Amino acid sequence: MRKWCFAAAALVWLEGPALATDPNGDWLVADKTAVIRLTPCGPALCGNIAWTKSAPGTDRNNPDPAKRSRSVIGLPILLDMKPAGPNRWEGEIYNANDGKTYTGRIALANENVLRIEGCVLGFLCGGENWSRAKCEEAPSRRTSASSTLPPPSPAVTSCREAAP
Repeated sequence: MRKWCFAAAALVWLEGPALATDPNGDWLVADKTAVIRLTPCGPALCGNIAWTKSAPGTDRNNPDPAKRSRSVIGLPILLDMKPAGPNRWEGEIYNANDGKTYTGRIALANENVLRIEGCVLGFLCGGENWSRAKCEEAPSRRTSASSTLPPPSPAVTSCREAAP
């Protein structure tokens, strides 16, 4: 009986780290001024700004003058993050503060902490930890269920950390 219990415990321990935690969802950035929503985009992950603490600004530093007046809400930040190992993805990160795109990676430290790192020249890297967020969304304005249009993206009204 003891051998069976030990074997079962060892099996659970061995399987635990191999199970991938789902990175999809809302993530509060380190300074708590914005939430990035991670969703699948083909075989990769992508992240867009879903909420900002203050009134959303524009993408004023974008190198494309035609994009400088667009709102940061919905702005793609994490681009084409492809699997690079257990709970790790690599791709690009757009920084709206300087209008530049960097090589980057994300990794789940645990189910409520996402580590994000961006690199310049491939080796000068910096990063921060984001926490899983719980966001409230405004009800949809469309009332007709017979519409052939896709439902509008929900408007996020407020966000907070999901876990203490």
